[in-house]
Amino acid sequence: MSGHSKWKNIMHKKEKTDAQRAKIFTKIGKEMSIAIREGGADPASNGKLRELIAKAKANNVPNDNIERILKKFSGDNSIVYDEITYEGYGPGGVALIVTTATDNKNRTGPEIRHYFDKFGGNLGTNGCVSYLFSDQGVILIAEEDVPDEDKLMETALEAGASDVEYQEGSFQITTEFGDLYTVRDALEAAGYKIASADHDKVPSVFVTLEKEDDIKNMQTLLEMLEDNDDVQDVFHNWENCDEE
Repeated sequence: MSGHSKWKNIMHKKEKTDAQRAKIFTKIGKEMSIAIREGGADPASNGKLRELIAKAKANNVPNDNIERILKKFSGDNSIVYDEITYEGYGPGGVALIVTTATDNKNRTGPEIRHYFDKFGGNLGTNGCVSYLFSDQGVILIAEEDVPDEDKLMETALEAGASDVEYQEGSFQITTEFGDLYTVRDALEAAGYKIASADHDKVPSVFVTLEKEDDIKNMQTLLEMLEDNDDVQDVFHNWENCDEE
């Protein structure tokens, strides 16, 4: 779930219950199956798969589970997930982009529309809000894992990063969309412990919600989307989501 503070989102995920973590494992498994289909099952030559394995380990997925996923989708072409993106507005005009991976789009589409309708939103057509976001790579490193901020900035920029910014407990390194894994590998080679490295949709404008009903409905809408097994990620431009 991508919101105003990616670091808070990571900390929130680490605090989830076993049942909620199981949903995260399922979502990562779907991502891995798609990565294998598109780039093969060898992490050495498939950067996306290599990153997903690192993501799985960061979310405490056991190595045995990771190996089972690799074996399952390396030899099984009968399970095919379609990647479908939905766009719309939530309460108070918050822009939302919902990415999904589904084996039944006739199930997923109506469910997403139902969430928007029930909680004061409006599901739109592709392109209706995507112009408000830019595709970027975002790498996070915990503050305690950076002994020298200047050295981090030097290493990241030399590797091709666009910017390095401190954000409440972490350093956020921004890259061009296609440079994410190059920069990540360079930072890792330099000895930095990567907390996360993901492709992100970064909003150019933000919306602040002030009405209590809008805040409550927006929180519930995000929770419903996050709990849906077909939803992989949600991007939004709700500015004060961390404060409520």
